[in-house]
Amino acid sequence: MKFFIDTANLQEIQEAHDLGVLDGVTTNPSLMAKEGIFGHDNVMAHYKQICEIVDGDISAEVIATDFDGMVREGEILADLHPNIVVKVPMIRDGVKAIRYFSEKGIKTNCTLVFSAGQALLAAKAGATYVSPFVGRLDDVSTDGLQLIEQIVQIYGNYGYQTQVLAASVRHVMHLVQCAEIGADVVTCPLNVITSLLNHPLTDIGLQKFLADHAKGNK
Repeated sequence: MKFFIDTANLQEIQEAHDLGVLDGVTTNPSLMAKEGIFGHDNVMAHYKQICEIVDGDISAEVIATDFDGMVREGEILADLHPNIVVKVPMIRDGVKAIRYFSEKGIKTNCTLVFSAGQALLAAKAGATYVSPFVGRLDDVSTDGLQLIEQIVQIYGNYGYQTQVLAASVRHVMHLVQCAEIGADVVTCPLNVITSLLNHPLTDIGLQKFLADHAKGNK
């Protein structure tokens, strides 16, 4: 399973990269705004900086919600760097735009997916990735992990090449369960990735090893 970090913060991206397990990045307008990145030129420059850190797919989201606007923005984004993946919302014109980009050889990430039917449409249109939102479904008392399982099964039934990118992953159990289900990618904040390091028995064991080593050197 690939690990993507869901942020626009360069320091966090660098930290995840330095850990040696980072495969890519997902961003969106909200994450850009959180970092104080506004304006077309500033956003484009920020994407370039991300691409300089990470040698993997970088999802960059279009703002337009009409077909022509999404195509125009998507082509500009795709020209920035070969690793850019154009992130398109799951709406009627978004599906049309995914088909257009697919035929042009431009990678896409269909975002804001909340049903298996939407995921099926994205795969039929040729999306590179589909992003079902686990945490947001949990927020409305719906099993987000069950949706991931459904999509994985459907894609397996028909041999779709679209990768299941589990998004809105908020904690370690989400991540581990996505791995058990067979998600191709998980995208999450840095703290979720680094939390995988933690186990109290690891800490206790290390303390004992070091204490025993210290005794032997006295």
